[in-house]
Formats: sequence, C-alpha cells, structure tokens
Amino acid sequence: MKKVLVMGGTRFFGKKLVQHLLDEGNEVTIATRGRTPDPHEGQVKRLVLDREDAGSLRAAADAGPWDVVYDQICYSPQNAADACEAFQGKTSRYIVVSTRGVYDHQPQRITEGDFNPYAYPVKLAGRSEFTYEEGKRQSEAVFFQQANFPVCAVRIPIVLGTDDYTRRLHFHVEHVRGGLPIGVPQPEARMSFIHSGEAASFLAWLANVPQLTGPVNACSDGEVTMRDIIAWTEEAVGRQAIMTPAAEAEHLSPFAIPDSYYLDTSKARAEGYRFESIRDWMPALIREIASAGGEA
Repeated sequence: MKKVLVMGGTRFFGKKLVQHLLDEGNEVTIATRGRTPDPHEGQVKRLVLDREDAGSLRAAADAGPWDVVYDQICYSPQNAADACEAFQGKTSRYIVVSTRGVYDHQPQRITEGDFNPYAYPVKLAGRSEFTYEEGKRQSEAVFFQQANFPVCAVRIPIVLGTDDYTRRLHFHVEHVRGGLPIGVPQPEARMSFIHSGEAASFLAWLANVPQLTGPVNACSDGEVTMRDIIAWTEEAVGRQAIMTPAAEAEHLSPFAIPDSYYLDTSKARAEGYRFESIRDWMPALIREIASAGGEA
C-alpha cells in the first residue's frame, strides 16, 4: 500500500485515477479547493489546497511524507517552483500531468526529445504570464532543473470520454445532426488522442514503475485524421457532414490543427505498458454520444 496525494482528482480522468489507486489498495488523499463534489465519499482523505498559495502547498506536503504525488493542476513555473520547495524530502515520486502542447506541430511522429525541459530557459512567473502551452513548458523546465526528488512529466494529447466537460466530440455530433458547418482546415492531419479511462489507468500504472522518470508521452496506439472522425460521426448520426476549410470561430472544430500532431510512445512501451488502439474505442465513443442525443 502506498500513501498517495492527488492534487486535483475530482473530475474527468482525475476521478478515474483516484478510483484506480483505491482499487489497488492505496491510501489516497485528494487536495483541491473543495468546491467540486466527487464520488469517493468515505474512501479518501481530503485537504483544502490553493495551488497558487505556497503556504497552502507546504501544508499539503507536510501532511506526508508521500510515496507518490500526482500534480494535475500545475500551470506555471511558479507553481512548479513552489512544489519543488514544498515537497523537498516529502515524496519519493512526483508525477506531473503535462501536455502534448509542449511540442510544436510537425509532420512526423513526436518523441520526448523534441522538447528538452532540462535546457529550456526558465522565466519564473505566475500563470497569467503564459499561454497554457508555455506554462507547461516552463513548469517542466523548473521540475527537471530544480527538483531534488524523482519527477515524471506525462505528456498527453486531447483526452476524450462521455464525461468530457469540454464536449469536444459532442460538438461534432451536434453539428452533423444539426446540419451545421464544421471548420476543418487540414482534414488529413494526423492526431493522437487518449480515452479518459486510459489516461487514468496509465497514470495509476506509473506509481508502480519508479524507474520511469523524465518526460513520457502517453496516447492511444495509432492516430486518426479529421476525415476519420467526421466519417465515424456521419455513420453514427446517419447524416452527411458539412465540412469546410474555413468557418467562423463557433463552427471551427475543436480538433482543427495546421499540421499533423501525433506522439511516439516507445518510452512507455519499453517499460511494458500497452496502449489501447484508438480505432477500437473512438468510433464506439462517438456512437455512444450520438445514441444519447449528443447529451452523454
């Protein structure tokens, strides 16, 4: 049994991560602002955490020591620097959720070496000073250059599921059903995705693979194009899509990208993890959303 701290963990794949950890018999503490309900009543301990307050973070660290810390809510180099100080000597393993957004778009498969946080210049500032992507780059740079405990940064692509509160697949189902245009500038661009369930299971698996540190890509096996997604949506809805290379912002696909953007997962696979095939779950997920009237 491990003593695990999860910062975040009350919605989307964070809830699933917590359940995985509980199912494995771990002692789990969730640290959040305390505003969002979750389904783990009576199963977890709770701490109130303001991620922007270094003192609040130190209090969470002092509730340890922790075998594993999951940080799903680090968005700036200042957040990361505060964590490096707070958890010094307080954790054996630190797993931070990062993003494929640390990479630039490129036509070939992206490996972890395509962004090097160990040599990236740090600009210490808060979240408001950066885009989401740059905030994650800066966060990784601080962790890997300053932390005195082992860190793994999980670079994930877009996460999908029926419980996706951003409703990105729902957008496509609703637009096709409603006969609305969908802006897709590059229909053949190749993309990586991951299901919310697999994102959670991969993160939970990492707790038991202490030798896997540094950046690691995590995504479903294979990649898809917007043309694939539109075709599966047309089949699920029973209506032809109106796909256009340009559209007003409200009709632009949430997956619209200027070039291919897909990840290499050789590092994780070399440690024994086997990712699901994207073509096994994505069409089924689209059908599930469509059968629920787009309201899943």
